[in-house]
Amino acid sequence: MADPSSYRPRPGQIPDSPGVYKFRDEHRRVIYVGKAKSLRQRLANYFQDLAGLHPRTRTMVTTAASVEWTVVSTEVEALQLEYSWIKEYDPRFNVKYRDDKSYPYLAVTMNEEFPRVQVMRGHKKKGVRYFGPYGHAWAIRDTVDLLLRVFPVRTCSAGVFKNAARTGRPCLLGYIGKCSAPCVERISPEDHRELADDFCDFMAGRTGTYLRRLEKQMMEAADEMEYERAARLRDDIEALKKAMEKNAVVLTDATDADLIAVAEDELEAAVQIFHVRGGRVRGQRGWVTDKVEAVTTGDLVEHALQQLYGEETGDAVPKEVLVPALPDPVDPVQQWLTDRRGSNVSLRIPQRGDKRALMETVERNAQQALALHKTKRASDLTTRSRALEEIAEALDLDSAPLRIECYDISHLQGDDVVASMVVFEDGLQRKSEYRRFQIKGFEGQDDVRSMHEVITRRFRRYLAEKERTGEWADGEDTDGENSLTEDDGRPKRFAYPPQLVVVDGGQPQVAAARRALDELGIDDIAVCGLAKRLEEVWVPGEDDPVVLPRTSEGLYLLQRVRDEAHRFAITYQRTKRAKRFRAGPLDEVPGLGETRKQALIKHFGSVRKLRSATIDQICEVPGVGRRTAETITAALAAAAPAAPAVNTATGEIMEEEDGEPGTTAGPSGEPVSAGTPDERRGQER
Repeated sequence: MADPSSYRPRPGQIPDSPGVYKFRDEHRRVIYVGKAKSLRQRLANYFQDLAGLHPRTRTMVTTAASVEWTVVSTEVEALQLEYSWIKEYDPRFNVKYRDDKSYPYLAVTMNEEFPRVQVMRGHKKKGVRYFGPYGHAWAIRDTVDLLLRVFPVRTCSAGVFKNAARTGRPCLLGYIGKCSAPCVERISPEDHRELADDFCDFMAGRTGTYLRRLEKQMMEAADEMEYERAARLRDDIEALKKAMEKNAVVLTDATDADLIAVAEDELEAAVQIFHVRGGRVRGQRGWVTDKVEAVTTGDLVEHALQQLYGEETGDAVPKEVLVPALPDPVDPVQQWLTDRRGSNVSLRIPQRGDKRALMETVERNAQQALALHKTKRASDLTTRSRALEEIAEALDLDSAPLRIECYDISHLQGDDVVASMVVFEDGLQRKSEYRRFQIKGFEGQDDVRSMHEVITRRFRRYLAEKERTGEWADGEDTDGENSLTEDDGRPKRFAYPPQLVVVDGGQPQVAAARRALDELGIDDIAVCGLAKRLEEVWVPGEDDPVVLPRTSEGLYLLQRVRDEAHRFAITYQRTKRAKRFRAGPLDEVPGLGETRKQALIKHFGSVRKLRSATIDQICEVPGVGRRTAETITAALAAAAPAAPAVNTATGEIMEEEDGEPGTTAGPSGEPVSAGTPDERRGQER
């Protein structure tokens, strides 16, 4: 634990202006990001007597080893920069809402020629209209199933659509009237887009006009004695009304608003959001967060707004946002929301009427969510703490291993040897810091040598970054050898050391890991191994394993860490093997990326035709220069067969199409099976 006075800046050094500040620990990892109207006044609060600080704030300033800041012009800029840095650095001491799932949206892909209605999760895409979020995907599908009777918009995937267009037969929905079948040109692109627009208008809450139009058409059909059409319109109206009943009217003035409520205690807070569109509740979502710093309800609301609208623009930000408490100050937040929407946004506390009554409902949901979370979480916190304490006691560590890294080796009979590194912090997965390695030092199967190589490469990076002052970096590293250096002060992931290294294996693997650390001069990181056969825990230099009770929470945590490392390694190894099996002659050309490979195949039609092309003809492909063309020609010539194979049964020359031997070209140029007609029929069967 650091003494805050050791890195406290002089008062005259801190500007008295708006800005954003970062606290870093001894490894230069950003652990907290904050903003302030006056940096001088705000930072002074952190360097007062430790006894007067909130316990979590005290932990943060004693964990930190330095502080730095960036001056901005306005508080709105400070809010935007704070949000960007929190997303970029993921600081451990900032308020982070734990969302246990990605909420599904009803999406209409208006950016396609034939818009498609589907369920979508994750990041929003440009040109797609979203409705929701919904609590469950089945709720979306129920609604869509009702609406497809009236708005038969396409719902199929691109593959199904192309297959139907190729065969000239629509899918089942096209036959039962729940799709207008644009794949077989039953409807024009313009009419189908108009149908999708009507669907979006109905989902956006503009229902009254459409229903009145249908009712008028139904009456006209009845007057003209077109009873079948009138009955169909009647059923359409009933389907729409049934869909509308799923979302009761809560605000009679067709308001578009988001209502945010907070339930909190000293340790945690639960946030609930109701999305109201057209006066109806269209979606609900919620988060729970640890209060790792001294925050007010207004601060929690501000963080919730950043979480909700940080990546949203346009109509995704409603005209009205109702909250239980206003951020302090409120003007920058309101201006930020207005900028996101592109028009004025009202941020206020509801005082009376329907909106106040609905806010009370949202607050009750937040209280119930917090109570439910605490019921489930209480045992989790206790269990994880007990597990870490049991591991520390069993391995004779000075303190609980808050960061554990586990390594596993995976291969298939000595081929495609890879390794995985998974990270657990405070007993929970830290997937953003998982890493994968390719074994490069030797060929074949040797788990002990592989483990030594992986540990050496990982901690050599740690030492290099530790020694490099002011040149920390970060980035993806799939093989452990890239050197990505940035000037913004961020540490590489490999620069943050664990308290415990776990290897999948017994004495030999543990000895190899310990030897690698000793060769690098690292003696402050503990090592152990977990053998699969009897789940024994091995430590370096001991002839007998440490045996933890089968009911031990510490053993259970080590098993989870080991199994996760095994899963991650197996997944990577299978990916590499599949990629190797799919490899073709062009994959051997150095410097030829996927884009140019696709361009070459598209231009020539096949590798066989590309192999017979001249250098000048290859240079005609966009992006391919003469030197690259010469390299391609040489690589394909080296990979070409020495002589064509001859089918002894038919006397035909058997051609290799894209590296697949054993085929002969048919009349249309497509490869067909070699052999007699009877043999070919047998092969096809």
